[in-house]
Amino acid sequence: MSEILCQWLNQELKVSRTVSPKSFAKAFSSGYLIGEVLYKFELQGDFSEFSESRSSTAKLNNFSRLEPTLHLLGVQFDQNVAQSIITEKPGAATKLLYQLYIALQKKKKTGLTGLEIQTMQPQTSVRLQNLRSVAFREQRLNRRRQNEIMAKIQAAIIQIPKPESNCSLKALEAQKMMKKKKEAEDVANEIKKFEALIKKDLQAKESLSKTSLDTADQTTTDLLNTYSDDEYIKKIQKRLEEDAFAREQREKRRRRLLMDQLIAHEAQEEANREEQLIHRLMRQSQQERRIAVQLMHIRHEKEVLWQNRIFREKQYEERRLKDFQDALDREAALAKQAKIDFAEQIFKEKEIHQRIAVERAHARYEKHYGICAEILDQILDLSTKVADYRLLTNNLIPHKLMNDWKELFFNGSPIYEQASLKHGVTESSAEQRVELEKKELLDSKDYEEYKVPTNME
Repeated sequence: MSEILCQWLNQELKVSRTVSPKSFAKAFSSGYLIGEVLYKFELQGDFSEFSESRSSTAKLNNFSRLEPTLHLLGVQFDQNVAQSIITEKPGAATKLLYQLYIALQKKKKTGLTGLEIQTMQPQTSVRLQNLRSVAFREQRLNRRRQNEIMAKIQAAIIQIPKPESNCSLKALEAQKMMKKKKEAEDVANEIKKFEALIKKDLQAKESLSKTSLDTADQTTTDLLNTYSDDEYIKKIQKRLEEDAFAREQREKRRRRLLMDQLIAHEAQEEANREEQLIHRLMRQSQQERRIAVQLMHIRHEKEVLWQNRIFREKQYEERRLKDFQDALDREAALAKQAKIDFAEQIFKEKEIHQRIAVERAHARYEKHYGICAEILDQILDLSTKVADYRLLTNNLIPHKLMNDWKELFFNGSPIYEQASLKHGVTESSAEQRVELEKKELLDSKDYEEYKVPTNME
């Protein structure tokens, strides 16, 4: 069934997104494609307000706009169906699209527009209200029970007067200020110690540089023969610049490292303070613990009710699917039986047709056989008549007699006499009538020859 729906969506409607049986539930979980299908049939006028986003607010917006249109078409749609489609429950989107397909095909056959369907909305709304009254009654009962439970909880809560927290807050602020001052003093002392160490290092390096300069002055006197004064001075200046640059870089790295450590230390202290504050705020009294236990119990009961509701809806869904499958099976069985009956009827008609064809062929054969037998009898009569005449007369047959025999042969009349005419015409029979016909035929022939004489040799 999902393949037929995919073919309808992709080829006939040509929706914006290609739908396959594997991604059927995911494609319709946002409700956007359902709105697009209704928009193509001019039933969803606010389709521009739909969103393709998969967020919960977008899905809620889409399905809330779809609900009146689906109810208008007579499609069963409520909160449970929407929840099943949003959670991509197997078979939920397929069933809804199948109902929508049937409703749209009925609309297409009737030729009703969206406005005409809206005029029929009161009747459909009454029918839907009757169908959904049970679900609404259950929702009202559940809401009433929840309100009663919350009222009992509110009545059980004992309002404990809060102590004046001005002194405690001031003390906390004073402690924070003292702690911050102490941390600042510690950081300042560490910075002073670090700077003192840096100064000591600089003094030691300066003394080393002075000694290196003294030794350099002593060595310059020895190297005057090989190097000039300018080159030597340039080398010394370059070396001093490199040493100064290296010292600056080391100081920058040390200060950067110190600042990173200081920032990390402050962040850790801030996190510790926040954790302590949260721990103090989250301390619960005995009454709060009791209320928390009651709330947990209520939440557990609510979860049990919700699970029972889901289980019952699942059973209803399975029953509906089973009924739907049974209906499909019955239709398939009826179609199969109708096909078998039709095949049997065709077979019987073929047998009747063959029997009629055989009877017609047999009748044709009998007719042709009779004609051939009659012609053969006449040929035999003519030949025997000629043979008898020649045997008796031992001579040729007269031309006129031969013509009379031929005329009788061509007209299918018997050559031999069938009965005598001595008894009169009153006692005529079939043979006598044949003889009379023969006589009339020969007389008419003689008359024609008389009218048109032929040259006789």
